[in-house]
Amino acid sequence: MKIKKTLATILLFCAAQAQADTIRFGVDPTYPPFSYKNKSGELEGFEIEIGNALCAKLQSKCVWVVNEFDGLVAGLKAKKFDGILSSMQPTAERLKQIDFTDGLYSVYTALVASKGSPLSFNEASLRGKSIGVEQGTVQDLYANKNLAAWGVTVVSYQSQDQVYADLINGRLDGSLQDVTQAELGFLSTPQGKDFKVSDVLRDPATQADIAIGVSKSNTDLKEKLNGAIKGIRDSGEFEKIEEKYFSNKLSKG
Repeated sequence: MKIKKTLATILLFCAAQAQADTIRFGVDPTYPPFSYKNKSGELEGFEIEIGNALCAKLQSKCVWVVNEFDGLVAGLKAKKFDGILSSMQPTAERLKQIDFTDGLYSVYTALVASKGSPLSFNEASLRGKSIGVEQGTVQDLYANKNLAAWGVTVVSYQSQDQVYADLINGRLDGSLQDVTQAELGFLSTPQGKDFKVSDVLRDPATQADIAIGVSKSNTDLKEKLNGAIKGIRDSGEFEKIEEKYFSNKLSKG
């Protein structure tokens, strides 16, 4: 009986240890080159490699949990995963619900339209136009608050892929997403050959650094991730991953 109790204790300890050594990241893999699925269905991308590097630094196992972007905050609060690593910015509304690590990189919002289009970020240009955004993104919030007031029809989609599909099919006049994603994840592909970055938005409301979302109660994980972020920056590993995906460094700070 004593041996059985000892064995049970050991098994419980091992299970707890295994759980402690695993970090589950929620991700929406429809945003290349940051996160996407390759032809084999495996996750790839800049943020996937950054996440794996952080886990390695912490001697933890990375587990990636695929989730639609607009459900990531709810998923974190429901403990479906431990962190969100999916091109998410710490907006005021999100900070009411969850916490964030130190920033990883900065991006600007781009307006993508057909090559013959003169669209730009002003009321006269956009009034009466249809603009697509991914649900729950900073671009979604900005468009519904600002562009809708100009008479723009804002159409929200569950994934960025769906936005581009309707842009290509002529159901949209333009789309909003970060400029790096637009250039490398769409405009450089055969599907995006007839489109361009028509304008770039430099509004402070959309300029918070991309960071990792964590639960407000999980200060231990936040501190560990902040230490790991500093560690892979100091070692040069962050820069190596960055150079693999981008010809120019992502802005930081």
